[in-house]
Amino acid sequence: MLHPNITYHLGAGDVVSVSVYMHPNLSAAGVTNGSGIPGALVTNQGNIQLPVLGLVHVAGMTTAQLRDKLTELYGKFVVNPDVTVQLQLAHSIRYYLLGEFTSPGLKYSDRNLSLLDAMALGGTVNFSDADLRGAYVVQDGQKIPVNFHQLIKDGKLDQNIPLESGDTVVIPSVATMRAFIFGAVTKPGPVPFIDGRLGLLQALTAAGMDTTSLTNAQLSDIRIIRSEGAGGELITVNAQAILQGRAAPFYLKSGDVVFVPQTAVSSWNQVIQQLLPSLQAISGVLNPFVSIKYLSQ
Repeated sequence: MLHPNITYHLGAGDVVSVSVYMHPNLSAAGVTNGSGIPGALVTNQGNIQLPVLGLVHVAGMTTAQLRDKLTELYGKFVVNPDVTVQLQLAHSIRYYLLGEFTSPGLKYSDRNLSLLDAMALGGTVNFSDADLRGAYVVQDGQKIPVNFHQLIKDGKLDQNIPLESGDTVVIPSVATMRAFIFGAVTKPGPVPFIDGRLGLLQALTAAGMDTTSLTNAQLSDIRIIRSEGAGGELITVNAQAILQGRAAPFYLKSGDVVFVPQTAVSSWNQVIQQLLPSLQAISGVLNPFVSIKYLSQ
């Protein structure tokens, strides 16, 4: 049911019934349209099929505007037609909720929603299994940088972005959490988290790096690109100090990009230039911050 204060504009997937008083042959109230709801289905091109009139373009109209238009069109065939238009099914505004929702799938709304309102259509988030730092929105085929962790855990409403019909909200499982290790390792690429945790030394070992054979310059200058929403950090970690017990273990976060330098590096620009080929190869799974900030350079 539509909210009484909302002006709804017709779009693809909606079903409307059209009746002309005393002229049932002109009505479209019982037309079979595949939805199981009586009425005329708005096609992907924004049209409905009506008796006598044929295709009528309705996308973007309110039901009142459509009634006025049909009154004018049917006036060519009927004297003073009394036309009634009713929205039977509101399916043109839709969102796809994927991942750790209690009720994921395709959801419909009678109005455009914010991110939080759209997420509510999926029930609740399975926080114990959800990787909020890896969550994202897809809009027009592009990942939108949103910080779900700040939005949900910290209540920062600046991350509560308005969505568009057709947007996809993805909250992946902790089982899919990955960090990406590149540089002086024998098995570069993604390394999975175990039970939601992954230490730096554990990740380096999994990537085939023998920490006992690296120089101090390499171990003391591990570089990490950490992304979160539309921002990120450039982190330098002294793994040598961790190995020697002079520093606490460093735990990675999902989506971290770790670079082990082959030799001493002088700047972050040098790191990025060496990383670019690897970043481009995995750009499809990177957080948008990494893609935007580094792949565009």
